[in-house]
Formats: sequence, structure tokens, C-alpha cells
Amino acid sequence: MSNTSKKAKALLAAVLTLAFLMIMTPTSLVRAADHGDAPMADEDRPADIDDVYAFLDPNDNSKLIIVITLYGFIVPGEAVNFSAFDPRVRYLVGLETTGDARIDQFIDIRFSPRTATTIPQTATVTMPFGEIINAPTTVPTLADTPNPPTITTDPGTGISVFAGETDDPFFFDIPGFNRFVASVLGGSPNPAALQRGRDSFAGYNVQAIALSIPVSYFRLQRTPDNPSGTVIGVNIQTQRQRKTTISRTGEIQTSGGFVTIDRMGNPAINVALIPFARKDEYNQATTLDDANGRFAADIVSTLRALGTNDTNIGILANVAVAKGDFLHLDTSVPNSGPGGGDNAGAGFPNGRRLKDDTIDTILFFIANQNPLGDNVNANDVPLRNSFPFLAPPQQPRASGTDDNTRN
Repeated sequence: MSNTSKKAKALLAAVLTLAFLMIMTPTSLVRAADHGDAPMADEDRPADIDDVYAFLDPNDNSKLIIVITLYGFIVPGEAVNFSAFDPRVRYLVGLETTGDARIDQFIDIRFSPRTATTIPQTATVTMPFGEIINAPTTVPTLADTPNPPTITTDPGTGISVFAGETDDPFFFDIPGFNRFVASVLGGSPNPAALQRGRDSFAGYNVQAIALSIPVSYFRLQRTPDNPSGTVIGVNIQTQRQRKTTISRTGEIQTSGGFVTIDRMGNPAINVALIPFARKDEYNQATTLDDANGRFAADIVSTLRALGTNDTNIGILANVAVAKGDFLHLDTSVPNSGPGGGDNAGAGFPNGRRLKDDTIDTILFFIANQNPLGDNVNANDVPLRNSFPFLAPPQQPRASGTDDNTRN
């Protein structure tokens, strides 16, 4: 890894470290990653983005994998009720291909209504250049063994689509981290609080959408802002139409323009850097608003309250604001290894892989670059080694069997 890449990684990790510290009080609760990051998203679970991942397929680096997880903390016993995708939500994948803060391409994903618990919904995926892919979802089940993933591959483009319930790939000890931060703020740092080794997300499922797309599809080109012509930015939005009408017979109809409920690129930006009163506003804003400094004053004010000097405020604010909230991936950096990849130098913040331990990176900088972690170092169940890479959903357990949760 080059010195420039190392500095970039350290800088982004520092930003995220400060982000977590900004919202911590002894009694506060971390909303890890992006689960429930704002009031509207928290109250609209089908539109609540949990995490966004972007990485090269370790089996074929010519393919970009984009994974979106939604509707967190689905218990296995509620798979049939909660795993259905809302047909009134529009899922937008925004792609930045020129190195600025403007979304250049969109992938539009919508789902048909569910007609029965044993019949798949249909995901209609409209690609940036007009191709339309219809992909059935994976039907959930309460049986001991989940149904195998339904994967649809379009022969014309080579694009593959998966949508269905999966295990939540995020791993992190929320109470342990809260207790550690409380001890820091109380003046008596207690690293032992991080030794519970309990993954708050273990045993729970999410809704997931995964795409496998040839990198060549995006037609990346060299520009002054993207001189290598190999970097792509990924930003996810969930949207609803502005007007909803419920008829006397219970039929729901929507109309009008779309409004964004949640958006996400990098983890922790809205959940931590943005004041609570502006979180919904942030989600309804755009990556261009980010770059134009709409939320910069709040970020700078919080950093200054922490005692950060002006030079570093400028650096940190530039990283958080300048090119908008995109998860950037350099497609020229090889990715390899099981479970979606785990080779050194190819992970977060160069995109984000399912196995990347972002929390330990943050804690490393909290401890002034001394080794420190939350003792949760991997997902609770093995990830798949091929698309969609996500682990199968957790299923209801037999009597007397460990349910896998680690609260």
C-alpha cells in the first residue's frame, strides 16, 4: 500500500473515531453503522438502510459487488412477516464515476407486491443505460434449513441480482463500546469494558439486495477529478412518493414526487456527525449539498468543541464533505480471499467488504494508535464464498438450542 493510501485510510478512520465520540454520553446508545440513523428512517423500517458494501468479486475482479442491507434486527421467527420488501419503496443506487460530488448514474430497484408467503416477489432492476432485469426474490421459510438463494443473471449484460432475507453481516458490541466510552468521558478509561466479546447483531437477519456488475459496464473514464479512471463512488437512497392514500377497502395508493427517507455511503456520517435535529434534513439532502457545505458548519462546530485545532478541522471537514457521502472503491486494487475478500490493503475505506472490521480500526485510533478492539472480530456465522456472499438467514432453533444472539 502506498504512503498516500495509508494516510487516506488513517484520516478516514480518524474521522469516524471522532464521529462516534461526538454522540457519546454515559447513557447514550450507539446506532451502529446506519441502523435507524434518523427519526424518519427509524420509524420507517422497510426504508431504513443498515449498511452499504462495495467490493470487487474476489473470484473475478472484473465484477463489482454492491450489497445493501435494510430493516435490521429481524428475528428468525418473524422471517415470513418481516422479510418482504415494501413495493412502495424505491431503492436507488447512485454511482459517481467522474471524481466529483454529482451522481452520474442510477440503478432503480423496485419490488412487486407480495401475493402469498410462498410466492416470490419480483425485483425490477432498471440499469443506468436502460436495461431492465426482472429477478424473483428468495422466498423465506421457518423451516430448519433456509431456501437456497435465488440468483438471476441477465445474459446480455452479465449482471446478477439477489434479493431476500440474510444474516446481518455487521458485527459490533454496542453495550461494550458504550460502557468503554462512558468510562473515557468519566475520566477513568476502562478497556476491560470491551472484553465482553458479544456481537450485538449476532442471531438477527436483514433484508438484503446484492448486485454483481461487470466493472466495464460503468464506462469509467479518466477525468481531472478521477485521473486514474478506476474509482467509483456508491451512494444508496431509499425513497417514497409524497402522497399516500388508503381507500375504504384498505388499498394503498401513492402518488407525487419522491422524497428520500434514508441515504448512505460511508458508515457513521449521518448517525454521528450530524446533529439530531438535522438528521432527517441530511437524509433528504444530496451529495452535492454535502460538497457545497450545507452541513459543514455543524461538523466544524462539533470538532471545535472537542478541542480540534483549525488545521485538523480543515482536513477532517474536507474528508467528510468535499466529494459528498460516497463509498469510494478503486477498482484497480485487487481483492481476494474467502467471504467476499480479506486481503490486506484492499478493504475499508477502499470500498467496504463484509469482513472488514471497521470498529477495530476506529478503536485503534481512539487509543492513539495503540491496539484496542471490541473483541468482536468476525460475523457470527460463516459468509458464503460466492455471490451474494452474505450468510444464509438465521433460522428458528430447536428447543434447547443456542439462538445465537449475544445481547
